[in-house]
Amino acid sequence: MSSNIDQTMEFPNHTDLDPSIFFLLGIPGLEKFHMWLSLPVCCLGTATIVGNITILVVVATEPALHKPLYLFLCMLSTIDLVASFSTVPKLLAILWCGAGHISSSACLAQMFFIHAFCMMESTVLLAMAFDRYVAICHPLRYSTILTDTVIARIGVVAMMRGSLLMLPCPFLIGRLSFCQSHVIPHTYCEHMAVVKLACGDTRPNRVYGLTAALLVIGVDLFCISLSYALIAQAVLRLSSQEARSKALGTCGSHVCVILISYTPALFSFFTHRFGHHVPLHIHILLANVYLLFPPALNPVVYGVKTREIRERVAKVFQWGQETQLKTSK
Repeated sequence: MSSNIDQTMEFPNHTDLDPSIFFLLGIPGLEKFHMWLSLPVCCLGTATIVGNITILVVVATEPALHKPLYLFLCMLSTIDLVASFSTVPKLLAILWCGAGHISSSACLAQMFFIHAFCMMESTVLLAMAFDRYVAICHPLRYSTILTDTVIARIGVVAMMRGSLLMLPCPFLIGRLSFCQSHVIPHTYCEHMAVVKLACGDTRPNRVYGLTAALLVIGVDLFCISLSYALIAQAVLRLSSQEARSKALGTCGSHVCVILISYTPALFSFFTHRFGHHVPLHIHILLANVYLLFPPALNPVVYGVKTREIRERVAKVFQWGQETQLKTSK
């Protein structure tokens, strides 16, 4: 363990010699716990891969699940997998052996993928809220509104929105000079963590980063809240208590996913912008919670709360057990 800490302290000195290399420090102040912190990171990364691939396979192989909600869930799982592969391997390398060196181009690429796919995830969550709104408020028009073409277009819009909003950031950072330290006190190339290292005027970067975040989080949360306000209004008009419970039950999984996704995102956003007295390691831990927990927990939430997915997964396990018994005989 001590050798890892020594390496971490040594490596930043070498980055000053090469302006094209950055060094990710990990979690400053918690270096001696890096090896222990790698255990939950490894578990969450494994859960993300297994859970999201299971969702993709189950929906792809079960024709009964070829519905708008589950197609949006597949989009969410794909986004979570890509975002996880953009962060977890490098994060584990830092925590295990202090391998924080990263080229400037790789750093900008990681920054683009992480932030762009987080924006795409927010767009898909908004689309899922719209799906629940149509299903409850306009059930007779559900199949005509959310056609396969519309779903495909929503997927394209999610990709374009995240990519285009994030595209200027690497170019804005590329114009900056890093005349002092190249050591990033973070576990990944977070936009503001990199901007803070730059010399000169960084106001365009700060303003654009804040504007993009507000456009995504602010607009999407407002629209999701509006959807659920209309849903609540429609549900309260139902005369039967059973009908109300059934209608609200179809929204349970999505509400859980929204809370899992947006709660750490908002905590991270506000502590980063306004929590000047919050210790640095708390900032970084919150940022990692935002990136690691939602992709790992989303498949669990939908797997537990959605009967069709739960039954299909149970069938797969039963089939595996029956096959094993046959081969053993």
